[in-house]
Amino acid sequence: MDKLVLSGGKKLNGEIRISGSKNAALPMMCAALLAKRPLELKNVPHLRDVTTMLSLLGQMGVEVTLDEQSSVVLDALNVNTLVAPYDLVKTMRASILVLGPLLARFGEAKVSLPGGCAIGQRPVDQHIKGLRALGARIVMGRGYIKATTKGLKGANVTMDVVSVTGTENLMMAATLAEGQTIIDNAAREPEVVDLARCLINMGAQIKGAGTKKIIVRGVNELSGTSYTVMSDRIETGTFLVAATMTGGKVRLINANVNTSKVIIDKLIQAGANLEMGNEVLSVNQNRRLNAISFCTAPFPNFPTDMQAQFMALNTVATGKSCIEENIFENRFMHVQELRRLGANITIKGNVALIEGVPKLEAAKVMATDLRASASLVLAGLVADGETTIDRIYHLDRGYERIEEKLGNLGARIKRTN
Repeated sequence: MDKLVLSGGKKLNGEIRISGSKNAALPMMCAALLAKRPLELKNVPHLRDVTTMLSLLGQMGVEVTLDEQSSVVLDALNVNTLVAPYDLVKTMRASILVLGPLLARFGEAKVSLPGGCAIGQRPVDQHIKGLRALGARIVMGRGYIKATTKGLKGANVTMDVVSVTGTENLMMAATLAEGQTIIDNAAREPEVVDLARCLINMGAQIKGAGTKKIIVRGVNELSGTSYTVMSDRIETGTFLVAATMTGGKVRLINANVNTSKVIIDKLIQAGANLEMGNEVLSVNQNRRLNAISFCTAPFPNFPTDMQAQFMALNTVATGKSCIEENIFENRFMHVQELRRLGANITIKGNVALIEGVPKLEAAKVMATDLRASASLVLAGLVADGETTIDRIYHLDRGYERIEEKLGNLGARIKRTN
């Protein structure tokens, strides 16, 4: 099993390119199932989750063509299997996103209940509620969701809780449903908006993406298109934190400033020296950051996917901070590992209280989920000595060649087996 070994204390310096967004690319790949003509996606990141999704679509009969320029062409003309099996779905929650497209185009689907990071329950009840409202018959049993329909029909659906994948699944299904569908209390994340834009390019009629109410008017069929996936706002935030924590001078290109605004604002509040341009973010940090408190909440508020990284920042910042996690009940699993590095963190329910220390001390630690992995890498970059991070397969699910990118900035980091 691969590990990362870091020798801390080196300021990062140089330029890196931000990859395409995993959380935007995965639902778009599922959207290929809606059309009989090829969908070309550009700026697709090379990640384990992307590889898993390609394997899942491929075993359904989707023809997959890859090139070396981060592009993938998906041709779903000859889909011959409407089942998403457990052995592929268990490692990645986004696999549930084949449910809506399969049901809308083929009238049936059998999808294993999803897995992914063990950061909370993340039920699929909002997916099921929405699809039933559109006329699907859904039966749960033996670890699978079995759905059938004689034809989806538009309906008004109000989400009980904001669900990104629930919104995406229902929006994709509604593109081929008869009549109009209104999704109330919809997720507003930029990745939802990017999926809507891709679907519109394929011929869908969608209004309101990015607001709490999305309106979809069904069409008879969708066509193929070519679409460029947005840049990854979480990778952008992670590298911004890395640069500021190490006191570095780093330039990020292909960075979407607008979608990263809440992250940027918090860093500036903490004392980060940032400059913003057209798809460019520059850091020139020459002083220690101040501790920053925040609460996680759905977009446009602070993203839960950046909580662990900012906790790592706070462990070496000046002062005390409070982090309230409101999305996932199990997303403080990195705390124990950060403590092994000398962090001063106390947990009270869904609140973490952090008091910054002058420096962290290297140790052997273990990654527990995707974003927790990133927090340990950030901590290792500033820890005194050699830090070893085990179980980094989590990291490979969401960060493209992170050790190569950090190495190009001067970090002393290597992958070992």
